[in-house]
Amino acid sequence: MARKKRQIPEQFRAPVQPDKPKVVYQDNIQTNVNRKVEDFGKKFEGKGKNLFYGLAALAVLATLIGIFYLWNRRSDAAALTALGKAIETSQAQVSSSPPPPTFTGKTFKTERERSEAAIAEFQAVADKFGSPAREKARYFIAVNRLRIDRAAAIPELEELSNTSGEVGTLSKFALAQAKTDDGKLDDAVGLYQQILALENPILAKETINFELAKIYERQGKKAEAAEIYFDIAKEASEAEDLEGKPIPMSQTALEAKEKLEELNPEKAKEIIVPEMPLPAGGSPFGR
Repeated sequence: MARKKRQIPEQFRAPVQPDKPKVVYQDNIQTNVNRKVEDFGKKFEGKGKNLFYGLAALAVLATLIGIFYLWNRRSDAAALTALGKAIETSQAQVSSSPPPPTFTGKTFKTERERSEAAIAEFQAVADKFGSPAREKARYFIAVNRLRIDRAAAIPELEELSNTSGEVGTLSKFALAQAKTDDGKLDDAVGLYQQILALENPILAKETINFELAKIYERQGKKAEAAEIYFDIAKEASEAEDLEGKPIPMSQTALEAKEKLEELNPEKAKEIIVPEMPLPAGGSPFGR
């Protein structure tokens, strides 16, 4: 079977460089915030980990930080810097012990204190700046509030999920996670299906489908779940880059294959994990 070409979403493609490079001026604070948060976001890219009750809000928040900063390349510097600082607060260290003398970042004794501080900073952004910074700040307020006031956070996410654009899509995803945690599985299925129906869902479709399949498992719909796991793993196993070389399967795809092996071992045998070329030196460890 011919390998399929993996289509890279347009918003993640490398931009075409103009004849003359455009000079972009940034202050030092903005540059440092961009680098720190973008590096943090890359650690979570493509991992599709299970999200547990009580942790779902901040896990979704962390997973989507990289996407969030793609938005803010269109934002003004002041709004970007304020949002970046609020994000840093939402990811600050939580410890009951005092930080070492050389540590210069923020610390909080409890996750509640951190969430409250982050919400206050995001609210200041929403109050000070107009669209699109206001909507993005409201999204981060809602997902942080899930930690400390779930009853208030759910209606906020529901309102945002009815809006268009990236904020609406990401709010649907966070709301679907919350509905799953609350055992409202039919509601979560409907939200995931709405995201999948979008022409450009922002999130990787394999991530959305993986979450959908997990719900089907919980509902006892083993055949439906197995079919989705198969599609995820099969497509990933056949994907190639622009040079025709196999692309390593993502963590989500590998987990989908493992799930399929549990539900339908015979079907799982159809998935062949591509062999990756060895690094220079002929050793898997590059030695």
